[in-house]
Amino acid sequence: MAEIKPVRWGVLGVAKIATKKVIPAMQKSAMTPVMAIASRDLAKAQEAAASLGIGKAYGSYEELLADPDIDAIYNPLPNHLHVPWSVKAAEAGKHVLCEKPLGLSSAEVGSLIAVRDRTGVCVGEAFMVHTHPQWLRVKELIASGRIGELRSVFGFFSYFLSDSTNVRCVKEWGGGALMDIGCYPIHCSRFIFGEEPLRVSAVVENHPQWEVDRLTSAILEYPSGQCIFTCGMQIVPYQRMQFYGTKGRIEVEIPFNAPPDRACRVFVDDGGDLSGSTISEEFFPVCDQYTVQAEAFSKAVRGLAAIPVPLEDSQRNMRVLEAIFAAASARRSVEVAL
Repeated sequence: MAEIKPVRWGVLGVAKIATKKVIPAMQKSAMTPVMAIASRDLAKAQEAAASLGIGKAYGSYEELLADPDIDAIYNPLPNHLHVPWSVKAAEAGKHVLCEKPLGLSSAEVGSLIAVRDRTGVCVGEAFMVHTHPQWLRVKELIASGRIGELRSVFGFFSYFLSDSTNVRCVKEWGGGALMDIGCYPIHCSRFIFGEEPLRVSAVVENHPQWEVDRLTSAILEYPSGQCIFTCGMQIVPYQRMQFYGTKGRIEVEIPFNAPPDRACRVFVDDGGDLSGSTISEEFFPVCDQYTVQAEAFSKAVRGLAAIPVPLEDSQRNMRVLEAIFAAASARRSVEVAL
């Protein structure tokens, strides 16, 4: 097999997810070299570049986008800056991998779709779970009929946040639990069902000072079944996804923050014993999901694969998020826009 030409990456901002997780993961692959990082504070960019061994540091995002040696941009900026700076990157001829949730509304994502179509660059959403081997295996197992017909999905994702200066606490910036982490069980249930939810119901509890949702529970009605999930940003840290069929159950132990330094596990249960004696385990070799994500997107840039999470999928996920907020506000079930 011919060697794939590396995609040269630049990073917008020095967000923790970029400096602590994504950039170190990308640096593990010869296919995804990180060549430059930018911040609106040059000193911060220089500090990050020095600590991570990145060759170039810029004191503005515009300088990075103007760099002719950069092929693709990773955008981990706060939610309200995802679409504006992804648009500017695309206009500069750069391919873009943007953090989730991709925008503040489905209409905003639609504006990015228009720019992508006009510029011809690759743009995708950074749902790293979509390319992780454990999720590809869950998709395969359910499609094969291992648990019969999939009828129900249950998800839980939470952490505890007390820092009021965190960007997740700012309503105007797309803060709150649902946008930050509730988007994951939505995406994963859509991915595994292979369908779009028709209607949603929801209950939201807002933080009394921050005015963003800190605890949200939702029911998604699919053509083939249902998904129920809860997400919270001021509750004990925990995460699980479970898939219930007519003949069995699959449980993903660490569905979203899959560890990069140890094997992941998926449990398959035929329901033969409520004490769990009939549960089998599948182990997945150590891998960094952010490395896998960057390599998959880079292959798409080189025309060797499809974009794992294209903007059309991002827009559909955003429509579900919008419907959940609308259902909670109206205190009734709401149809998901097509």
